[in-house]
Amino acid sequence: MAPYEELYGRSCRSPTLWVEVGESQILGPQSLQRDAEMVRTIRRRLSEAQDRQKSYADRRWRPLEFAVGDHVFLRVSLTKGVKRFGLKGKLAPRYIGHFQILERIGAVAYRLALLPSLSGVHDVFHVSMLRRYVPHPSRVLTDVSVVLQPDISYEEIPILILDHKERRLRNKTIRLVKVGWQHHSDEEDTWELEDKMRAGYPHLFTEGE
Repeated sequence: MAPYEELYGRSCRSPTLWVEVGESQILGPQSLQRDAEMVRTIRRRLSEAQDRQKSYADRRWRPLEFAVGDHVFLRVSLTKGVKRFGLKGKLAPRYIGHFQILERIGAVAYRLALLPSLSGVHDVFHVSMLRRYVPHPSRVLTDVSVVLQPDISYEEIPILILDHKERRLRNKTIRLVKVGWQHHSDEEDTWELEDKMRAGYPHLFTEGE
């Protein structure tokens, strides 16, 4: 018998055995024709579902192009080795900049004029990593100094332990600390596991704690 039948005590239903459990049927031209018709029906319905989902996506899709001299924001990703509890707000900046476009590379890539502090980062980016910057007289942008890795990622840096508390669970107690992060306001302080923070950032804790 098949391994499935040995494990579960019943036959496995498949396109070659599309019958109710317990029935016994010999394969023949009619059975093969029925199975082929069922496979065609499944393929047709899958194609209809794919076309329907594609039509939904096409409604919101817009071609994104920039010209030389335009200014754009650059999307960055966050890499941080601590687990968050009670996260409030968007702690990680998703875009940095703005940067001027120096050259178009092919159909979907652009070369940017990066800051000297980003000299270790390759200056050509896919269009999906860029967002158009539209200047406005009342909008004042402050430059945020973020150290990027070659893969366009960065690490959030905690600068201060603000408070302590304990969270009691059924079988244990978890000690948490309130952390202030670099380049973020007081509203974006978060509660983190104390043992994780002590292991990763021991300089934030005083000798007497």
